[in-house]
Amino acid sequence: MSYNLITILGPTAVGKTKLAAQLVKEYKGEIISADSRQVYEGMDIGTGKDLEDYKVNNITVPYHLIDVISPQEEFDLYKFIKSFHQIYKDIISRKKIPFLVGGTGLFLHSILTNYQLPYVDFNSDRAKELMTFDESELREILLLKKSTLHNTTDLLDKERIIKAILISESKKEKEIENKINSLTIGIYAERSVIKNRITERLKSRLKNRMIEEVKELLHNGISHDKLQFFGLEYKYISLFIKGELSYNDMFQKLNSAIHNFAKKQMTWFRKMEREGIKIHWIEGADYDKANRIITNEFFGKNI
Repeated sequence: MSYNLITILGPTAVGKTKLAAQLVKEYKGEIISADSRQVYEGMDIGTGKDLEDYKVNNITVPYHLIDVISPQEEFDLYKFIKSFHQIYKDIISRKKIPFLVGGTGLFLHSILTNYQLPYVDFNSDRAKELMTFDESELREILLLKKSTLHNTTDLLDKERIIKAILISESKKEKEIENKINSLTIGIYAERSVIKNRITERLKSRLKNRMIEEVKELLHNGISHDKLQFFGLEYKYISLFIKGELSYNDMFQKLNSAIHNFAKKQMTWFRKMEREGIKIHWIEGADYDKANRIITNEFFGKNI
């Protein structure tokens, strides 16, 4: 089987980025991030955007889709797919190996299943007609067309609701730019190990300016509502800053929410396997095992 992408996935706190950077250095590749929050500038500590993880022997490996957009803007699935294919094409053209690395299930799933972007004309008569409806009417239209939403944020504002309706009504699809056939490696760890890592990491981040980071975002014009949208660290620290949660309650609720998030990530990956996506699982960020899988499967060299 011929592969044209290597994917490194797994739940939070398993060491995906550091392992991927080592592999990218070995194979002269480049990383395309599949993290829905690390695209935003100024959201560093809360998203776990440790740029030191991209360094191997003090050399930073090439990476993409990190720090590319202001938190004031939107970065949804459609922007991700479009950006991925542009970057992928550029990496391939330079005879490098693209590595897709992250834990956002929806982003990973869209690439590994060659999800086709619906073609939508946002300046059409239908779009103009929908603009005349109020938000409650638009929500009803969308829910009638699409009772199960991949992304409930589609219901948050008028522009997003209209966009989602137009996409759901679209019959045409764009031709896939690059047919992806990925060698996919998954990193897992025992639940108790992940839980301990998450808790210790959270304590460390709170000591190292994570609350100050959220205050800076607010100072720079990001609203509390937008912080709620970003979820997890930004949601609960926002509630703490507003005085709606004590520090202890914030820590306990946030810690629990991140544990649940890690479980949901694994649910996504199991769903992908049921759909036929082959994931080569390794326990922990084991460089030797990952390297052996790539050598055997991607390059077809048995060692």
